[in-house]
Amino acid sequence: MARAPRLTESASAVFAVLAGAGTATRPQLATLAGLSKPTVSSAVAELENAQLAAHSGTASSGTGRSAAVYRLGPAAGAVLAVDLGPAFTRVRGCALDGTLLAQATGSRQDAADVVRQALDALPEGAPLRTIVVAVGDVTAPQERGTGVRPATAKAGPVFDAMAVALPPGVPVHLENNVNCAALAELHEGAARGRDTFGYLRIGVGIGLGIVVGGRVLRGANGAAGELARLPYPWDDGREPRQEALEDYIGARSLLRRTAEAWQDADGPCPSTAERLFALAGEGRAAARAVVDRHAVDVGRLAAAVTAVLDPGLVVLGGSTGADPQLLPGVRAELSRLSWPTEVVSSTVGDLGTVVGAARLAVARGVQTVTEAARTKD
Repeated sequence: MARAPRLTESASAVFAVLAGAGTATRPQLATLAGLSKPTVSSAVAELENAQLAAHSGTASSGTGRSAAVYRLGPAAGAVLAVDLGPAFTRVRGCALDGTLLAQATGSRQDAADVVRQALDALPEGAPLRTIVVAVGDVTAPQERGTGVRPATAKAGPVFDAMAVALPPGVPVHLENNVNCAALAELHEGAARGRDTFGYLRIGVGIGLGIVVGGRVLRGANGAAGELARLPYPWDDGREPRQEALEDYIGARSLLRRTAEAWQDADGPCPSTAERLFALAGEGRAAARAVVDRHAVDVGRLAAAVTAVLDPGLVVLGGSTGADPQLLPGVRAELSRLSWPTEVVSSTVGDLGTVVGAARLAVARGVQTVTEAARTKD
């Protein structure tokens, strides 16, 4: 990894503002950074000399004057975001202003090849600043562990298989996949304009992304939102067991219950959740009954979330959770059990995790450059 040059504090501030804006004139940079125009002019010259900023044309003002427009330069580099999903691996390479530079998708088993494909598509010579990997696992704070590893064996093997493709010397950061998807909903999805909400993912597994004050809540052990660990069942004569709730609400159990309830007269039993929801959408009574019951279960889980967090908004995501057919039942059960809470379906879809991971990667990439600011102006 190319080491970022040492910057003055003002150049560091201007670089961060330019990365966020994409393009800007010097007067705009001065306003955004809260610096004087002479200081910004000096900072821009410093960034241009380091190839961290580059001239990108001119813009005319209302007075008829034109001003130079700047963008990030070739030395700013790129970042990589990897979503190690339950079925697919999705990878995005982005510039530090968020511009998409490369993307690749493949099976979970081919994760290393998918990463190599995205790396090969990045602009030649662009330094890779950081890598964020989204995993379906707890990601404990780095300072508490040794090395870069998922916290449990759940995501360990696929992470190891993917890691062989990562270039040496580039910082790798892990983040929970549900947290990444919650960030995507916050900035680009159903939670735009809301700084506090819960992102409830229901699919093969279950999980909760908690956003409070515009920031993801990770918890002391990095395990905030691990709904699979809620005690279940909680009833006389029945002993709770670890992750039993995820076993009950997850897609595999949903399909088992579908098979148990299905009658020969109902036609071929759906073998995938997608087919089950499609039949329900067509008005098939057997499928509709299973989906309606699933909505009640998800509504009860949402009520548990609301009782603890009172988030005001719950965004439903995941391979089954995002289906709008669940909304009426979830809303009704939540309303019956808890106080008023808005419930909406995810709008970022399957790309939510990699989109959120890319946003994190860009922020960390900018940080690697701006942390080089050690010299007083």
